[in-house]
Amino acid sequence: MSRWLYLLFCCCLATAALAAPEPVEVRLSAEQRAWLAEHREWRVGVVLQAPYAQQDRRLRKLSGANIELMEWLASVLQVELRWQTYADLNELEAARRAGRVDVAPGLGQTPAGLRQWLFTDPYLRVPNLLVGERSAAGAVELERLTVEEPVAVRMPSSVADFLRGTYSNLRLQPVKSEREALRRVLERRAYYAVIDEAQLTRLSREPEFAELVVVADVGLPQLLRIASRRDWPQLSAILDSALHALPPKELEQLRSRWLTIPRQHLSAAPGVWQNLSLLLFTLLLACASVIAWQRRQLQGLERRLREARGTLEQRELAEEALRLTQFSIDQSTVGILWVNWDSHVRYANRAAEQILGYAPGGLVERPLQEFQPDLNMDRWLNLWRRVRSSGGEALHFENECRRSDGSLLPVDVTLSFLRFRDAEYLVVYLTDVTEQRRARAALAESEARLKGIAGNVPGLVFRLEQPEPGAPVDFAFISEGSEQLVGYPAATIQAADFGIRSLVHPEDSASYHATQDAAIAAGRDWQWQGRILTRDGQVRWADIKASARSLGEGRTVWDGVVWDISENKRIELELAESRTRLRELSAHLESVREEEKARIAREVHDELGQVLTVLKLEVSMCELAYGALDPGLQERLGSMKRLIAQLFQLVRDVATALRPPILDAGIASAIEWQARRFEARSGIPCLVAVPEQLPELNDAKAIGLFRILQEALTNVLRHARADSVELRLQVEGATLVLEIADDGCGFDPTAAGKQSFGLVGMRERVLMLGGSLDIASRPGEGCTLSVRVPLESAGGAGERTATNAAVEPLPTGRAD
Repeated sequence: MSRWLYLLFCCCLATAALAAPEPVEVRLSAEQRAWLAEHREWRVGVVLQAPYAQQDRRLRKLSGANIELMEWLASVLQVELRWQTYADLNELEAARRAGRVDVAPGLGQTPAGLRQWLFTDPYLRVPNLLVGERSAAGAVELERLTVEEPVAVRMPSSVADFLRGTYSNLRLQPVKSEREALRRVLERRAYYAVIDEAQLTRLSREPEFAELVVVADVGLPQLLRIASRRDWPQLSAILDSALHALPPKELEQLRSRWLTIPRQHLSAAPGVWQNLSLLLFTLLLACASVIAWQRRQLQGLERRLREARGTLEQRELAEEALRLTQFSIDQSTVGILWVNWDSHVRYANRAAEQILGYAPGGLVERPLQEFQPDLNMDRWLNLWRRVRSSGGEALHFENECRRSDGSLLPVDVTLSFLRFRDAEYLVVYLTDVTEQRRARAALAESEARLKGIAGNVPGLVFRLEQPEPGAPVDFAFISEGSEQLVGYPAATIQAADFGIRSLVHPEDSASYHATQDAAIAAGRDWQWQGRILTRDGQVRWADIKASARSLGEGRTVWDGVVWDISENKRIELELAESRTRLRELSAHLESVREEEKARIAREVHDELGQVLTVLKLEVSMCELAYGALDPGLQERLGSMKRLIAQLFQLVRDVATALRPPILDAGIASAIEWQARRFEARSGIPCLVAVPEQLPELNDAKAIGLFRILQEALTNVLRHARADSVELRLQVEGATLVLEIADDGCGFDPTAAGKQSFGLVGMRERVLMLGGSLDIASRPGEGCTLSVRVPLESAGGAGERTATNAAVEPLPTGRAD
């Protein structure tokens, strides 16, 4: 029997030798081999997604298709891999942007990924499959599915976008995961589910999904590639060469291990499995008869071997634990002393020897009194009894120890009681706190300096804290400058029931709370200007500026200063009042100028028109009386009549330029008239859109809008190089809107500067009318000018009456 077993063993060895893979040779250039020799360690980032990459938490080991592939590449290229796992692709790409990942297997090539990675040729093709119940098994054509046969698919995903764009007849049901898609098929809420082959391989092993089968291929496979960092192009070329050297048989075996869908469930083919079970049972009986007599002989030996092995393992574990404990104690940065009841040191680690300045082994058998002169035996025994009776609680205090050179060292001392075998010890933990003391002293000095600086700032320095989100805020610090600013000491303002809010003027309280609440809710900077009341009742203008800073765990602080801006505010208000008066003066001067233009236009039209009419009558009478007597006189009188007609037209043009009579017909008619004149003068088409019914405007607003229109059209003619102009007048609520738009070269409104007097004049006119002016333009994109004025004038009917009384309408008839 032993000969047959030996022969079977030799056959197995021969079969294993024949099946052993041939060594793989990767063809690399000398430059690539030199680069690879300098970069022997690669940081590999993988997304934890079975079956590509998964982690066994008990064994602390990674497995999966991508893991095996990278380990094969590492063995071939003789490099070391340092694995880094991530929950999803977003975390992996964030790690690549931070420079923590060199290589990432199993990625698909996307436009966004090309900006971060260099991709190899695809090494694995994972198809997306259509899955249904076994009763409906058979080929399914996606084009023939109807809306009564819903298909569950994970959204958002590239395959969902492909199906939505390719098959308009499909009724897609969005799900969050592939597992939910398969469950919908089992629950009859969907006819089919779309899932890739890798996920189907993983889920089909569960009994819940064993009855589902593949019915079609969607036609959009996933091509898996290895991505590498873009600043290492040599690495991408090396990976491509290694992948090309990978035998197809190895890749097929990798696919069969991880991405092959299991065959039919046991319940699907009971006869096959029963025959196989019968065959295996027969083989097992044959094997059992062969090895039964060997087991009886080896049982006793195996039992003794197990006992001996268990004893050795326990001893090795104990020794290993002891070595690890000793190593941890020796390498600890905390000094550790084991002290007997007689205050002599029985053990000291290296940190304690370095802290106290002794050579290795120099602390053993020394009494503690050498390091602590005031620690006599009575005090030591009191400490011993106190720690021994504390029930396991450690005693903690700070002290100063004498080092070997006689210097004093500040240390943090912790005493703990220990029973080891038959002995009792007091374990003393020593920590050097020299740096901590220096840090505390520096912190105290910094706080004192901060208080000194804050106390001398000409304002109130404060800190506002919020311990957690949603909790009320309180003042953690108020500088001493508060008493100089508002007359209250810092302690009074810092009280929970007082605060800065108690100083705010009642009329400004709403704006104060609104800005503060908004800053606290959003965790952003806080700024507020308003009036505050001092202790003696004086009103001052204050400016509060505070910067928000997050301390983590939901804690936020605001560091700020309250400045006294009363003098600046007074100057600002005076300046605003002065500007208002100047604007009112400008409006008055503009009104006077328009009235003067109207008066001059009326006088020019009436007076010169009458004189020219009389002159024309005289010439006509002269022509009737004496023209037939002398042909030369007839010609001269005709020339005089033509000159008089030209003077008539000149008078009308001057009067129209000073104040167009068309304004008396309304602003809509005036806009259409001005547009026609602009077309005739420039040859640029002008489109006009005005409503048929407009509310009545006073003369000041009508003239102001008309002058703004004239200035805008003048700018278009001079600078725009436009092909067309569009004028639009419309009513929006209680506002009249005038828009002038052109398709010219455009300009940058922010770069126009203060020297653009045309724009400045239009803005001032609009402000005098109580409206606003907006300019929307970009270089090469034309310009749109929008004027908005209120329909109801602040001056009322009296202003309109005064203006109309000063400007009388001009006659529009021709004086012949």
